Amino acid sequence: MIQGEQEKRKKTVYELICSDFYVPMKLKEMAIFMEIPKEQRQELQEVLDALILEGKIEVSQKGKYRKSRGSFLTGVFTGHARGFGFVTVEGMEEDIYIGEEDVRGAMHQDVVQVLLKPGREGKRREGTITKILTRGTTQLVGLYQESRNYGFVIPDNGRYTKDIFIPKEFSKGAVNGHKVVVILTDYGTERKNPEGKVTEILGHVSDPGTDVLSMIKGYDLPVEFSEKVMNQAERTPDRVTEADLNGRMDLRDVQMVTIDGEDAKDLDDAVSLQRKGEHYILGVHIADVANYVQERSAMDQEALKRGTSVYLVDRVIPMLPRRLSNGICSLNAGEDRLALSCIMTIDSRGNVVDHVIAETVVHVDRRMTYESVQKILDEDPVETGRYETFVSMLCMMQTLAVILREKRRKRGSIDFDFPETKVILDEEGHPADIRPYDRNAATRIIEDFMLIANETVAEDCFWQELPFVYRVHENPDPDRMRKLSAFINNFGYAIRFREEEVHPKELQKLLEKLEGTPEEMLISRLTLRSMKQAKYTTECTGHFGLAARYYCHFTSPIRRYPDLQIHRIIKDALRGRMNEEKLIHYQNILEEVAGQSSERERKAAEAERETFRMKKAEYMSEHLYEEFDGVISGITAWGLYVELPNTVEGLVRASSLQGDYFEYNESNYEMVGTHTGKTWKLGQAVRIRVTGADRLARTIDFELVEEEEE
Repeated sequence: MIQGEQEKRKKTVYELICSDFYVPMKLKEMAIFMEIPKEQRQELQEVLDALILEGKIEVSQKGKYRKSRGSFLTGVFTGHARGFGFVTVEGMEEDIYIGEEDVRGAMHQDVVQVLLKPGREGKRREGTITKILTRGTTQLVGLYQESRNYGFVIPDNGRYTKDIFIPKEFSKGAVNGHKVVVILTDYGTERKNPEGKVTEILGHVSDPGTDVLSMIKGYDLPVEFSEKVMNQAERTPDRVTEADLNGRMDLRDVQMVTIDGEDAKDLDDAVSLQRKGEHYILGVHIADVANYVQERSAMDQEALKRGTSVYLVDRVIPMLPRRLSNGICSLNAGEDRLALSCIMTIDSRGNVVDHVIAETVVHVDRRMTYESVQKILDEDPVETGRYETFVSMLCMMQTLAVILREKRRKRGSIDFDFPETKVILDEEGHPADIRPYDRNAATRIIEDFMLIANETVAEDCFWQELPFVYRVHENPDPDRMRKLSAFINNFGYAIRFREEEVHPKELQKLLEKLEGTPEEMLISRLTLRSMKQAKYTTECTGHFGLAARYYCHFTSPIRRYPDLQIHRIIKDALRGRMNEEKLIHYQNILEEVAGQSSERERKAAEAERETFRMKKAEYMSEHLYEEFDGVISGITAWGLYVELPNTVEGLVRASSLQGDYFEYNESNYEMVGTHTGKTWKLGQAVRIRVTGADRLARTIDFELVEEEEE
């Protein structure tokens, strides 16, 4: 249906439902009343569904449509492995809790209509699902189990709580233990399981690589590039030609390096630094990917669809074909490369007093690693001798990075320093070791330089009034901040509010006070969870966490689509091509780019997180009944989460706690014995024994050993 026609029909139907003479009707009754022929009833259904999604009307359990009374809401259902779930409603700060008995057959990611239950002051809103408006899932990945006349699939994603019934003729020959992809053919009911059809067998559950492949399929991550995209990639040149240099600033004589991890192959940023009087001249040089990926080409459309490269535990799923990401678009040492450079003049207090953004040609002198740079900064004689001509520049880089970091700290930038996880795999993909991957001075140099470049570019484009994609982080919800404030008061900490708002500097001060205390990890995590998620948008509303008025993602166009998009905008502006037609074009497409990029980023992050959880469970399955020291990192009604020094987290079930019956005190985040008053608190050091690890469910079970020792 054409958009304009649907709007007219929505107006007509809504006016009917709002009229004084209207009585609630079913679809068929309304169609007869409005004299709509049978063949057009589907269009009426679409109009009614659209009005429900807008919250203007609601549908009763008997299927009758009426004007919304305000108690019905529409949102996306997020399932939980324990049967309950939450509905996220756009514009509402807090999700609506849906008890297991109120799910009414809804599945994870369905768009649903919710009836709110009467709320109690200070309690999370609860609701009942009254209608499933659209289904959010068409296929699943899971473990096949066969019976004599049929089979069933246990979904990998625990948020889908029902097994999928598979008629024998639709099993595709799958046998016990196969991981399979299933298309849903029937969504079932509250009492009847969904049905499906096996479309692909991924391999046996014990085959190397099947676990990660299942994850890739489960998150619908595109792996292979189409023939059309690969043909375009093959036509991309191998080297920069003289013709490419026309109109570009030539920086090939400027000393510059790339600094990345040892395993990195797509090097999209290089840095240079010189001293000019009292000022630093910092160059952040970013691969000019937009020169090779033309807008609306097959390669561009595929990059937008992917949104981002995905970094799984054993592989990278790139946004662009490797011929570009590891070849002509990678700033490989010793090669001429095209770049988009942000060259900043920075004073001794970290202020950018001048800057130039230009299309350039660069020639990286050396490819360096974080490990090498750290050794040089630590004055390691071997590494210092090896990179003798770069030592002076690298030491100056550290000095400038400290200045930039201090400037951010003064304005209130928040730095959550949680260790990342590094999983070491053997040749067959099994985890051989898991350890925290800490940032060092070398990684911080690159972080600081990328941050200042992103800010400078965002501010430049804002004042030029260019259509743009900003990276924003909204202010936290005041209610969440008040809850956090009430909790940390128990530890003697406080957060100051100014006109119901919290300034990022307040949270920064809190984190500084927490350093080295037993409760540091606990309150830092709760603070992070109390904040909103960063996203892409066309509105420049600032970045709360960085305490930055202007911010964007400019520095990684090989692996993030928003960066590639804004490179095109910048290049059009630099070349004087930002005419009215271009302005309208960008204004028309950027909302979709921002939304798609935010959605794909969330999906990639979840897939990355889940592959790490899976490998952690596999690793701990080799350490059953061993004991470790850990810290209570989370408390829920069903138990205590304990994190080990290697970042592995497991659950001590409430039912396994000895010596008393323990209840969860939600307001204080603690588990309390009803008779003894014994308390388990967040941040408390404990000793645990590993009792179980399920790679498929991605769960790890612990039990406390202190009780036995006492």
